[in-house]
Formats: sequence, C-alpha cells, structure tokens
Amino acid sequence: MSRAPRSWDTESLPTGDRKAKAVRQMFDAIAPRYDLVNRIMTFRLDVRWRRRTVGALRLDKGARVLDLASGTGDFCRELERQGYSPLSFDFSYGMLAADTSRAPRAQADALVLPVRPGSVDGVTCGFALRNFVELPAFFAELSRVVRSGGRIALLDVSVPSNPLVRAGNAVYFGRIVPRIGAWFSDAAAYRYLPRSVSYLPPTSELCRMLAAASFDDVRHEQLSGGLVQLLTATRR
Repeated sequence: MSRAPRSWDTESLPTGDRKAKAVRQMFDAIAPRYDLVNRIMTFRLDVRWRRRTVGALRLDKGARVLDLASGTGDFCRELERQGYSPLSFDFSYGMLAADTSRAPRAQADALVLPVRPGSVDGVTCGFALRNFVELPAFFAELSRVVRSGGRIALLDVSVPSNPLVRAGNAVYFGRIVPRIGAWFSDAAAYRYLPRSVSYLPPTSELCRMLAAASFDDVRHEQLSGGLVQLLTATRR
C-alpha cells in the first residue's frame, strides 16, 4: 500500500495556511531524532551558535525569556545555564513531547502568543524565521509581549557572502544534508529545510521590519562564515 503524500514533500514551497500545516506536520514527524540530526549535520556548531545567541540577550539574571519554536528544549537548557528563566512555546506538539528541558511549555502559534503585553524580558528563537507564515506579524507579536528595554535574539540560517563558502554551503545542504536526513530521520524534511532559506528576505529588509515593529539597536551578524545569522534588538 502506498503512503499518502506528506504536506512538506512538494516540488514548490508551500505558502499561507498550507505552509503552516506542512511545518507543524513535518516537525511532528522529525521530532524523535531532531537533536541527533542537528548535531551530525552541523558538526555540533549548533551548540556554539545557541550559546552565542543567548549571550547576546545581555539581560539580568533571572530574567523571564520566551523561547519560541522551542523544539526539544536546547535553547531553554542554554537559557537556564546562563541564569535566565525560560518558557517554552512551539507550534508542534511532537517537538514539545520530545522536550527534555525543565522549562514550562505550551503549544502555541508564535503569531498569537498566550502572553500578556509587556510581560517578558526577552525572546529567543532558533532556526524558525523561515517557517513563519508572516514575518511582520511575528515581529509585531514580539513587540507586544516584550517589555520596554527588553531584548530579542533571533538565530537562523543564512546565505554566506563569500562566494567559495556559499558554493560549498549550497552543495553540502543541498546534497549531503538530505542524505543524512534520509539515514536518520525523514529525507523529504531535510530536502525541504535547506530550500526553505529562500523564504527569508534580505538582511536589510529583516532589520527594517524589526525597526518598524518598535525595536531599536537592531543588529545583524553572520556567524561561522555566514552559515547562520543572528539578529538582536531592544524593545523601544
């Protein structure tokens, strides 16, 4: 009997409600081995990137920080390690079920968070900007929930500016990563994820969106030769 086609296994990248459905179902499917595949395909650089992202918050110890698209809790564990009080939110129930952190958690849409206005000190979000249906709405929601003077630190994949690094990155994530995904998890998901970088607007546009959502001191930095990008800002 043939298996029904998966919503994320398509030639063209989904948009709108189709994208939201595909993202949730895909992460439910890959949750059990998500951490293992991340460690393998990034050669554990993901650990360093998270440490750098949390360090960029520069908040007081004990600050309440939301981790959005929290996955299996890697960011929450790093937030705790650096002295913060994390809360975990993810769109995927499968990811939350696989979360091994001690942080309080809830299933929620990051565009409509069950959080009072101005009630948190900061927000982290890792490798999820390209998965949101509407980035301006996401940034507006961050502005709503973060207090004045609070901080955000957003980590995602990037397109390296160096041509040689960019070419090598394209080969690795376009050809090797899907094979790693096929061996350990879901081949279609790890074909989709490298392609999904095309959802991200240019750096200047990301920074403009954050400024328009009442964030100041907006900074963009490429890490590890441009393999990933870090966006930080302070709530006006």
